[in-house]
Amino acid sequence: MSPYTLTLLLFGLALGTCITATSSHWLLAWMGLEINTLAIIPLMAQQHHPRAIEAATKYFLTQATAAATLLFASITNAWLTGQWDIQFMTHPIPTTMAILALSLKIGLAPLHTWLPEVLQGLDLTTGLILSTWQKLAPFILLLQIPSTNQELLIILGLASTLIGGWGGLNQTQLRKILAYSSIAHLGWMLLILQFAPSLTLLALMTYLVMTSSAFLTLKFNNATNINALASSWAKAPLLTTTAPLLLLSLGGLPPMTGFMPKWMILQELTKQNLPLTATIAALTALLSLYFYLRLSYAMTLTMSPNNLSGTLPWRLQTLQLSLPLTLTTICAILLLPLAPSITALMNL
Repeated sequence: MSPYTLTLLLFGLALGTCITATSSHWLLAWMGLEINTLAIIPLMAQQHHPRAIEAATKYFLTQATAAATLLFASITNAWLTGQWDIQFMTHPIPTTMAILALSLKIGLAPLHTWLPEVLQGLDLTTGLILSTWQKLAPFILLLQIPSTNQELLIILGLASTLIGGWGGLNQTQLRKILAYSSIAHLGWMLLILQFAPSLTLLALMTYLVMTSSAFLTLKFNNATNINALASSWAKAPLLTTTAPLLLLSLGGLPPMTGFMPKWMILQELTKQNLPLTATIAALTALLSLYFYLRLSYAMTLTMSPNNLSGTLPWRLQTLQLSLPLTLTTICAILLLPLAPSITALMNL
């Protein structure tokens, strides 16, 4: 792809998200989402591979369905209440439709089935954009919609944490595992959305950092399935040492960064007299933890059969950028001691 075309598409991605983030009118927000979708589809299809074309087609159809439903919900709200403002969506029917449309856009269960299939057909760089940047605009809209239907958000959140953990158990493809990991993390954010939006933002930021680090680690190792992880020790010994810590952080184990949002979300759910919801969410996190441990085992405690020449690649200088990987990995592992400062900033 030409650098000029790539720059234009990345500018379209940034522009669409910024338009959605700064708009209070439903039509402008919808237009930003559409610009965002149209900008990423050429990035998905640039491989000229049947799997990539299939993934781009599935993504386009899913996003078009969600966008049409969202536009219908906003028009219905304007017809019923006379308001186009996002924060004045008060009628329960268009509010429910808008929440379901945005859930389909980001891949929340039970509207998640497109996400693992689409992510499996993409390269790791485009998969990183889809798993991180493309979640921002719909989540900003979800934060702005008044939460009148608490049961719907809790059901969507619990279903996402359960299916995100359950779906990843039997997978061998790393991109599908990261897709189910994304579904589970989004479920945690949705659980707390109506009670503490600042905690949702904190969980979203930590998710973005940890997922970026995971994708960059796999890209550095050029690994797309579990068996390929066994050869990572010969390519990058130091990275192989830090990767299990990153995976355990994704699973939410202390003393890593990923423990912070889950700990605070469980605490807030208990304060809101929802101990059963908190217990179910904590138990579903164990399902996710299992496949993160499986990846850690494959990466550090198994070695692929190799000869002397197979141990040489890590001695050669790599051409990949390692600074983004270094920064995201450090943030994904070591931010837990800053939890008091981060919560103080979130409450300002």
